[in-house]
Amino acid sequence: MAEAPSSEHGSIETPPSAPRGPAHKRGRRRLWIAAVAFVVLVGGAVAWRRHELEKEAAAASRRVPPPVPVNGAIAQKGDIGVYLDSIGTVTPVHTNSITSQVNGLVVAVHYKEGQLVKRGDPLIDIDSRPYRATLLQAQGMLERDQNLLAQARMDLERYRAALARNAIAEQTVADQEKLVLQDEGTVKNDRGLVQYNEVQVDYCHITSPIDGRVGLRLVDPGNVVQSSGGLTLAVVTQIQPITVVFPIAEDNLGPIQARLRKKAQLTVEALDRTGQTPLGKGELIALDNQIDTTTGTVKGRAQFANLDEALFPNQFVNTRLLVDTLHGVTLLPSSAIQRNGRASFVYVIQDGAVRVRSVKPGVTEAGMTQVDGVEPGEVVANSSFERLNDKVKVAVEAKGAPADAAQAAVDPAKPQPTAGKGSTTP
Repeated sequence: MAEAPSSEHGSIETPPSAPRGPAHKRGRRRLWIAAVAFVVLVGGAVAWRRHELEKEAAAASRRVPPPVPVNGAIAQKGDIGVYLDSIGTVTPVHTNSITSQVNGLVVAVHYKEGQLVKRGDPLIDIDSRPYRATLLQAQGMLERDQNLLAQARMDLERYRAALARNAIAEQTVADQEKLVLQDEGTVKNDRGLVQYNEVQVDYCHITSPIDGRVGLRLVDPGNVVQSSGGLTLAVVTQIQPITVVFPIAEDNLGPIQARLRKKAQLTVEALDRTGQTPLGKGELIALDNQIDTTTGTVKGRAQFANLDEALFPNQFVNTRLLVDTLHGVTLLPSSAIQRNGRASFVYVIQDGAVRVRSVKPGVTEAGMTQVDGVEPGEVVANSSFERLNDKVKVAVEAKGAPADAAQAAVDPAKPQPTAGKGSTTP
């Protein structure tokens, strides 16, 4: 055995290395065997789990899913209106802004603000004393000239009698005849002056020219008004009846004019801003005589009785013009119609399952839509659309629908009832 190098501080001995014998080889073999066993166990567990998952998937594929509960709606045969919707303005038939025709002092205001007045009811009085004095003068002039005319006619009769006896010249009679004509003209002028002053006196007593509602008070007693000042003394607006003016697209004029030429009454319904509350029903009475080139519309006027005064002048309302009524068409709830882009379809319930069927929707009114592609009496799904697909089994829960009609869609052995008026909605 070699000796380690020595140094000043002594020597360091290196221990001999242990020999690699049979025990060391057996340890490595056991390690490899454990690793292989672990890999085999893991692989077997994975394969077993995969096999179990495949069995569960196969079992699930063999299981029949429960039917989807849906609400059914029966396609009905009925009538539906064709409406044109628009926004209109309530416009009174008559609105009178009353101004003074004479100069003077306001002595009385007879109306109350917002009062309903009848034609001829007093509104305002203006001091009429100056005009009555002028009228009295005109009446005096008329009486004087009437007496002068009577005297001239009396002289004319005497002259004619004298001329018959050749007592006077014929020229004298002719002059008297012309004098009578002059007096007649003077009397006529006096009568016109009297009538003019009577009108001026009448202007001092202002009355309502129409039936309607008077607005807020604009003058008070003691105010001086002028005939040329343009001051409005009162505004009276007719409330009953009242009209609504609304635009109609030029593309819709053809059907409307065709109905009007047949003397048909086109109903117009007025609703509030939300379009939910009805304010009244009226009738289309006139169309404007030209189309507005900036909007491509023509104005229509509908008249309403407005007995409950629900329509107020200058109010904005939603209007629905009934242009036509479709009779004997197939109707479905609008909520039952599904759309995929431009295509429309419904889920028709047959033999306890739904079938996708394309339809062509038309006019819609009050939640109902006219459709082509579905026959009256057929039942369509009206709920649970997110769970439906072609040939999916369903269980009909038709709220509000006849139970036997809904059951007939599931059990075709039972007779299906005849569709009546109306429709079934969930």
